[in-house]
Amino acid sequence: MEYVVLFGAILIFLMLKGIMDERKRKDMMKIRIKEAWGKRPEQKYSSEKVTSILQYYRSIADLDTDIDSITWNDLNMDEIYMLINNTSCSIGEEYLYAMLRKLLFDEKELKNRGRLIRFFGKEAEVREELQYSLHMFGKMEQVSLYEYINRTDDIEIEKPWLHYLYIVLFFVGIGTMYLNPAVGAMITIGVIANNMVRYNMTKAKIEGYFNVFAYILKMVDSIEAMDSKKFHGLEQEIKELKQCAKAFVAFKRGSSIVFGGRGVVGGFAELILDYVRMIFHVDIIKFNRMLTELRAHKNELNCMYEIIGLLDSCLAVASFREYIGDWSEPELVKCSGVRQKPFIQAKNVYHPLITNPVKNSIYQDQSVLITGSNASGKSTFLRTVAINAVLAQTIDTTLTDSYRASYFKIYSSMALTDSLANQESYYMAEIKSLKRILDQMDHGQPILCFIDEVLRGTNTVERISASAEILHSIAKHHVLCMAATHDIELTNILESSYTNYHFQEEVKGNDVLFDYKLYLGKARSKNAIKLLSIIGYDRAIIDAANRRANLFLETGEWSNF
Repeated sequence: MEYVVLFGAILIFLMLKGIMDERKRKDMMKIRIKEAWGKRPEQKYSSEKVTSILQYYRSIADLDTDIDSITWNDLNMDEIYMLINNTSCSIGEEYLYAMLRKLLFDEKELKNRGRLIRFFGKEAEVREELQYSLHMFGKMEQVSLYEYINRTDDIEIEKPWLHYLYIVLFFVGIGTMYLNPAVGAMITIGVIANNMVRYNMTKAKIEGYFNVFAYILKMVDSIEAMDSKKFHGLEQEIKELKQCAKAFVAFKRGSSIVFGGRGVVGGFAELILDYVRMIFHVDIIKFNRMLTELRAHKNELNCMYEIIGLLDSCLAVASFREYIGDWSEPELVKCSGVRQKPFIQAKNVYHPLITNPVKNSIYQDQSVLITGSNASGKSTFLRTVAINAVLAQTIDTTLTDSYRASYFKIYSSMALTDSLANQESYYMAEIKSLKRILDQMDHGQPILCFIDEVLRGTNTVERISASAEILHSIAKHHVLCMAATHDIELTNILESSYTNYHFQEEVKGNDVLFDYKLYLGKARSKNAIKLLSIIGYDRAIIDAANRRANLFLETGEWSNF
């Protein structure tokens, strides 16, 4: 009797400890949520994790209007995503990635995002309550929830009778032991061995789905626990979530058979439960029932996914706004007909990944050609404007004092490389990249495109000739092009269709100093020759190079030796 009392006391102690530890964990989570607000996220992403985050986007991708892979990589949008990704759950981080890839052309949807982002920025109490609820779902490692949800159609639902037969045989063996212990023991041991082998074979096929089902259960439990009174301002979203969660009553019923014991009284209870599951297959039987319910209510599950993804993503953007400090909401305008020229007006625009960035402004309804010395800021400026254009049409946020522009499809051709795998030269990769922009020009929607050093992969004569024709062709259509070049000749050839801007530098002693400010007009400085002087080239070479360059600028022709 004393041992029974002692065992009961230990069990009660472990249960109380588990409850206290869980309460402490929740308190710590709430503290971390507050501390993380408005801070730069510090998550580390394995290649498997990155792959899992992409799955939702890939299922809804629209190749005609989304940010394509070339543009995404040119703009370092993976880093922008990680800068913004202060999400609380797996659904949010998958949804946020898709949000940044999918440009919006619908003012109503974009402004609804803006409304939620503003709301979370102001209502700290509601925000923290929602973040806590979403943190309860957690984040899955190396598994895409959306992918697994929509792969369940591929799983064959097993008939339960075979598992019931194994259970009956087990009890037959136990009963036989009373009549013939040896035979009964052999039957029981044989059944146990068979059940455990078959259990492990079946479990191996569906193990990943157990984790997903556990996640869905946590999601449904958390939604059911949401007190609508605590979410004033989000009544419609919470109502829709609760309505969808009601469809999972049968999914939840008896789920403790599959997931019970974890994190409650420790490893011993879980060990006992594992043997019960292996012998009687109760979790596999329940899994198949849950799978049937999931298939029947996939629409409700996807609806919950969309609502939660939107809310968590908007929370992350609100935190990003707090972190970044200087931002504005864009004003976007639809061009009515081909005669209305697309335009962009960005005041004091800056790059989110640069510490102490230099801000610039651009106001144009004509394509732009930017010249300037090496390292003067041309490429960075192109990326800055492009990133802000993307953020304007995805998260209703720009890193500017003000931003007003047309709705655009956005493309770039900037950071191309040779492809050894495809046996493709830089020039071939470049002309294919430019061709994809040209192919989109007659599809109605205005295009904003960014081109850095057009056709740099070929000789001077053909580069200038082909570049001029391509850029001129782009400017004739419903396109606003921003191109950077070292070829001064293009500033003359294209001056009727492109507005010239430039970046400049100042030489002081042995230093070339850049102010990274955008200036109207053509660049005339030549820091490449100045750099020869700084690192010690012979003065005769430098003087001759300067004379040759100045003569070309005056006459448009190169002198012979």
